[in-house]
Amino acid sequence: MNFHAAKAFILDKLETELDGQLYYHGIHHTLDVLYTVEELCYYEKVTPYEEMLLKTAALFHDSGFTIDSKEHEQLGCNIARDHLPRYGYNEEEIEQICGMIMATKVPQAPQNYLEEIMCDADLDYLGRDDFYDIGNTLFEELKAGKVLACEEKWNRIQVSFLESHSFFTRTNLKRRAPKKQRYLNELKDIVASYEKK
Repeated sequence: MNFHAAKAFILDKLETELDGQLYYHGIHHTLDVLYTVEELCYYEKVTPYEEMLLKTAALFHDSGFTIDSKEHEQLGCNIARDHLPRYGYNEEEIEQICGMIMATKVPQAPQNYLEEIMCDADLDYLGRDDFYDIGNTLFEELKAGKVLACEEKWNRIQVSFLESHSFFTRTNLKRRAPKKQRYLNELKDIVASYEKK
């Protein structure tokens, strides 16, 4: 596997082909997920080989947005299948990578340990200090795409999303879940204030 060449290829593709209105799903998100995968691999003690597969999945997981936002996970798998063979990835490795990409589809449904790590890396921000800042970029992206218009609806969506989401790895259950619960409580208070108006 020539990971570094595959990384250079996909980052160039994301840089040149992603829509400028993807305020959340931009290249910065891909790099954030890559960095978080590296952290989780360290804490979860995965093998160097498994880490290479995870890092490749992180780089390709939102590449489908270069084509369309709908079914972008499947489109990302197609991109991985089309391009990874030339970087020395075999069929079995590519299928594992595609499994990790598909696991990030909401609601997340990972089928194995590596997919759990990938899912936790993708939504790591839900329990981080930058939760509101990153959430706001997603709100801006949804507004730009005419999916959502008002903050009240956005906050209601966030409450139901946080209520239904759970982290999978020991690491994130410990380091992210408590803060995520705090944000959920804060957002519930905000939503409750709408009822009083």
